[in-house]
Amino acid sequence: MNSHTPSNDNSVGTPVIAAVIDPLEDPHRMSAPAGLSTGHAARSTVVKRTKVRYAILLMLFLVTAINVGDRAALSITGAAITAQLHISSVTLGYMFSAFAWAYVLGQLPGGLLLDRFGSVKVYGISLLLWSVITALQGMVGFLSASFAVGSLFALRFLLGLIESPVYPANSRLVGAWFPTKERGLATVIFNSSMYLSIALLAPMMGLIAHKVSWEAVYWVMGGLGIVASAVWFKLVKTPQGHPLVNAAELRHIEEGGGIKEIDTPGKKPRRKPSLKDLRVLLRNPMMWSIYLGKYCDTSLQYFFITWFPVYLVKYRGLNIMEAGALAAIPAVCGLLGALCGGAVCDVLLRRGVSLTLARKIPLVCGMTMGGTLLLCNFTTSMTLVTVLMSIAIFGKGVVAVDWTLVTDTAPPEIAGMAGGLFNMFGNISGIVTPVVIGYVVLLTGSFEGAMYLVAGHAFLGALAFLSMGKIHRLSLSAQT
Repeated sequence: MNSHTPSNDNSVGTPVIAAVIDPLEDPHRMSAPAGLSTGHAARSTVVKRTKVRYAILLMLFLVTAINVGDRAALSITGAAITAQLHISSVTLGYMFSAFAWAYVLGQLPGGLLLDRFGSVKVYGISLLLWSVITALQGMVGFLSASFAVGSLFALRFLLGLIESPVYPANSRLVGAWFPTKERGLATVIFNSSMYLSIALLAPMMGLIAHKVSWEAVYWVMGGLGIVASAVWFKLVKTPQGHPLVNAAELRHIEEGGGIKEIDTPGKKPRRKPSLKDLRVLLRNPMMWSIYLGKYCDTSLQYFFITWFPVYLVKYRGLNIMEAGALAAIPAVCGLLGALCGGAVCDVLLRRGVSLTLARKIPLVCGMTMGGTLLLCNFTTSMTLVTVLMSIAIFGKGVVAVDWTLVTDTAPPEIAGMAGGLFNMFGNISGIVTPVVIGYVVLLTGSFEGAMYLVAGHAFLGALAFLSMGKIHRLSLSAQT
């Protein structure tokens, strides 16, 4: 069954439902003792399906929160670094974009690695390596100013390169573990971890930078990631390879449209993925609307995780600890928006609404709400700024369902590369947005132009998602 076709299985999305399992299919089932009646024997075959997929989702959520925290650490420590190293806003903008340059370059190779070696292994190794790189960033404060700037730029570049498989891997694992009607909420849960990261980790990082030093921020975040990598290799497996999954849960995933074989250990693919396979995506008008929408969506994200704390410190007069705490309020709204967007998607699908409409409603509405940050230019009230930013980030959170579009449209054989391409187009704005904002701030001495830039991206993104047409899965056979 294609993942974009609504399922008639009303049990999908219900956390705990008993399923009748054939004893040959489910090793967890025990035979009925001798002497029991037929009714007793029948009841003994009833086994509740396991819920391991939720444990996998929790792990994705936590690891992605650490991931976003690592890349956002520079925004929290940026004001202190510029003061210590005597660098301009433009130089800081280039440091912000160094991550995105490498992140974009690494998307397609990272996707190819995922398709060839599987998400679990590639993700775990990436997590360990990027955590080490994060910790090393805390050492640049002991270098001379000129050498420190070059070293920090290089480490940020390496961080982006190593983190490049993360979101495509998240999408693959959710596609493997969750049926279609649960996938919207599951997707936004891992995607919304950026807001938890900012809501919880940003104040923590701000406190560490204020009370200890900005260098300590990187050491703490790197240590968290190293511990998480050990947990990852212990707990995260594929559906077929996980020892705690029973046949009832596997059937629930497969019959609901989950692509549980996408990372099956030892399963030989029908064809070896190649970068040439991406032609089927690049030749499709629907995909170009999706890529433009993702580009615009990511512009809001990069403003929020790079320049927003600097905006609060340098333009609104807060100290670094106050900025970290205040940034947590819109972040909580972003988390709520993400959960709302995913829930709306899944509820609409369960009520028989088409996949296209169920995806477009939150995407278009969320991007439109993101444009409200423009109104910050017309007030001096920090309370009103906080409210407007919270509305904008709530809308940005709703748009977190955009990663479902990868699973909805990608040929399963190249799901990793399709996710990489999607993320590559989105993160081109991670190169452009921080640098352009840096020049705007330098030339005008104000953040007003930056607000116009980011809000314009939000409205353009709404139009892009509106113009997607009918959402459908593409096939590699379309190339031939």
